[in-house]
Amino acid sequence: MPSQDLMQTIAREVEAGTVIPYLGPEMLSLCEALQVPATPLALAEFMTAKVSVPHKIRKRLTQAAQFIENFKHRKSVVHLMNEAFASTPAPSALHHALAASGAGLWVDTWYDDTFAAALTQSGQAWLQVQGLSQSEHFGNWTGVYGSDGVSQAHMPVPAQSILYKPLGSHGPAGNYLVSDSDFVEVLTEIDIQTPIPAVVQAWRTGRSFLFLGCRFDDQLTRCFARQIMKRSSQRHWAVLPEEPTRMEARFLQEQNITRIAMPLAQFAAQYIEATAPTLAV
Repeated sequence: MPSQDLMQTIAREVEAGTVIPYLGPEMLSLCEALQVPATPLALAEFMTAKVSVPHKIRKRLTQAAQFIENFKHRKSVVHLMNEAFASTPAPSALHHALAASGAGLWVDTWYDDTFAAALTQSGQAWLQVQGLSQSEHFGNWTGVYGSDGVSQAHMPVPAQSILYKPLGSHGPAGNYLVSDSDFVEVLTEIDIQTPIPAVVQAWRTGRSFLFLGCRFDDQLTRCFARQIMKRSSQRHWAVLPEEPTRMEARFLQEQNITRIAMPLAQFAAQYIEATAPTLAV
């Protein structure tokens, strides 16, 4: 459990823009009346309830999406994803606190529009940078959108507030990295950082990351986190109430990530308490 001093430090550094919030699908556990899939398994089950796939891959998201893409059409995958994330959950208090902070860059690794809604409600100007599927946007790795959803011709600069969605998002254009082939294309280039926007590469330099609602129990999530963190600072935190798997523990040690062993909801309450004086100013 983090000390009060550590919580104050994290809150202060998020506000100062020296800590980058990195959000995973379990952030949705903080939202009420949830109507979107909140885990890869839930999303796989949603898709395979609509389209028949072989039993052995029904619970494997990327493989199920690839099967649908191969035997139906890429448009079928996009349609299912749009249907799955058509509803926007009401942002939780933690979503709002992070959106109202001075973080400057937020990384969101799930497909829902919840954090984008929190940023819109914060009243600040922001741009969204999304990963693009090569099957639909060959040669273009990222798309840029204004907070109004309008596509932008130019990549933002570090002085602008940026929501980075490396796997794409429901809004505003239904861009998704979800099938095996989507990830194969990205993973062949990610070691040399090609799919990661230059503005993200510039912003992360020397900064720390705060992982919220993330697990690192599969190779894909570890790979994305590792490459997005590259050339950042040597000090990071992850709220991870579950005992880490062997590979998670190795990853945390390798990346100098301090585990905060407490439920996300409890962390959220303490974080909001720590930011209360700042938010009141």
